[in-house]
Amino acid sequence: MSYQQEYQRWLRSGALSQAEKAELEAIAQEPQEIEDRFFGLLEFGTAGLRGVMGVGLRRMNVHVIRHATQAFAQVILAEGPEAAAQGVAICYDCRVHSQEFAQAAAGVMAANGIPVRLFQAMRPTPELSFAVREYGCIAGLNVTASHNPPEYNGYKVYWSDGAQLPPHHAAAIAQQMEQLDVFDGVRSMDYQQALDQGLITLLGEETDETFLQHVLAQVNDKACVAQVADTFTMVYTPFHGTGYQQIPYVLGQLGVKHLHCVPEQMVIDGTFPTVKSPNPETPESFALAQKLAKEVDADLILGSDPDADRVAIQVKGKDGAYVQISGNQTGVLLLDYLIGAKKRAGTLPDRPVALKSLVTTDLARVVAEANGVESYNTFTGFKFMAEKKNQLEAAGQGHVIFSYEESIGYMIGDYVRDKDAVTASLLLTEMTAWYASQGMTLLDALEAIYQKYGYYGEQTLNLVMPGLEGMANMKAIMAALRQTPPAEIAGTPVACQKDYQDGTARDTATGTVTQMELVGSNVLAYDLADGTTIVVRPSGTEPKIKVYLLTKGDSHADCQSKVDRYRTWAEGLAR
Repeated sequence: MSYQQEYQRWLRSGALSQAEKAELEAIAQEPQEIEDRFFGLLEFGTAGLRGVMGVGLRRMNVHVIRHATQAFAQVILAEGPEAAAQGVAICYDCRVHSQEFAQAAAGVMAANGIPVRLFQAMRPTPELSFAVREYGCIAGLNVTASHNPPEYNGYKVYWSDGAQLPPHHAAAIAQQMEQLDVFDGVRSMDYQQALDQGLITLLGEETDETFLQHVLAQVNDKACVAQVADTFTMVYTPFHGTGYQQIPYVLGQLGVKHLHCVPEQMVIDGTFPTVKSPNPETPESFALAQKLAKEVDADLILGSDPDADRVAIQVKGKDGAYVQISGNQTGVLLLDYLIGAKKRAGTLPDRPVALKSLVTTDLARVVAEANGVESYNTFTGFKFMAEKKNQLEAAGQGHVIFSYEESIGYMIGDYVRDKDAVTASLLLTEMTAWYASQGMTLLDALEAIYQKYGYYGEQTLNLVMPGLEGMANMKAIMAALRQTPPAEIAGTPVACQKDYQDGTARDTATGTVTQMELVGSNVLAYDLADGTTIVVRPSGTEPKIKVYLLTKGDSHADCQSKVDRYRTWAEGLAR
């Protein structure tokens, strides 16, 4: 069926409301817009679905949500009646339509005979991961688009270990979506009817309390917070999202006396009116937090993204201005602190392990191994970290104490298998207070790490390529790099060319090809003769290619000069 035929089918469908039909009628003279909305399904990848909200086959709307949920239900039912009886947990965030989408998904699961545990109101993403494990569910789903702009929504899917779906299950759902008609292939029932019949159970405070008990059990050194509590001051913002209750609560339980929350951003609002984009990775998102921090002379600014799975921090520099600490740097600081804190408390397990994504700074590996902690790389995505954690611990080959990605995601403890801004916020605050008790800021601590372990510098470039043309460009760039791998980049020889699609590493000097442990992801990497690593991969959730520049050198200036040199090459990929 052509995109025009699909467009007409939607216009004629009795499933659409008058408002939805009016939205489609308004684009009748816009063939490019029609093509963009109807040329095919919104791809179901390993991160689930994510896209702009609107009416159409390639938009996030209640019909696409039901379609995806029917496909998910059939994958669950294929596991057998006992597995299906375990039920699913469903959560949602603060975004426009998130509650509506979550209730629609619950109605589809219920109609397929799969019991549902639905959070009665929005909750942080890590609590969904926790609930799947706590209640023994076969699967879970979360309606969220994380830190994307307000016009987006999304649909994350989880399996019984509390981690996002592994690739083979995601592929099975995508296959079912191809086979099912978006309207006629879906079984659904009224949400209120399913609730009245007991097919949907609402989760509330009892789940919160158990989750938060686990979070607070991660505290290593409450005494250090008490030591500085009278003078230690911090600012927190949830960016209008789900962290607004639990993060202030755990910080209060930690003993923080002077916590100032940004009032404008404590208001729940899926349009995110006070920021261009609710992404804590973007320093300019912290404008209101910085204003408040200056007023109260805060030592630390902390911000969680709308679904509270990612968290970023800023600290006051020597000139009084607030400085953002990158995800790479924050993870190194937290790893180094946790190792020391657990040693001091006598809680470091036998064979401790740290996990990081392959696009995260190698300084984390250096710090871990220098302190007797094993380190492993995984592909980007906490499902891969969860998989590695489960594998290592089941085999008795180590206990994972910390996992992180450079994109401000951190996983601690054994009760979640995803990024967790609630627990990370607690420990980042504890860490900052501990250094304050030593007369140090986090910037002092970071400099001490560089002086001890060596200088590293990183930058991530986002080559944005929206629409159909962008998708084609991304494929063409990756294909061209595979067809003609660079022998040098910006004048520096490439020592090793790595293709994680087939898991091969080629020594450019000898031509020797070896097999790597990691295989099966559309990622290319180049180890350069000067110690730099450049990684290129299409994003799994946004229309962009991400290029990671990971350098090491004799000084900060040396690292920065390398970043500057290779950035020009990376930006040229999009031309």
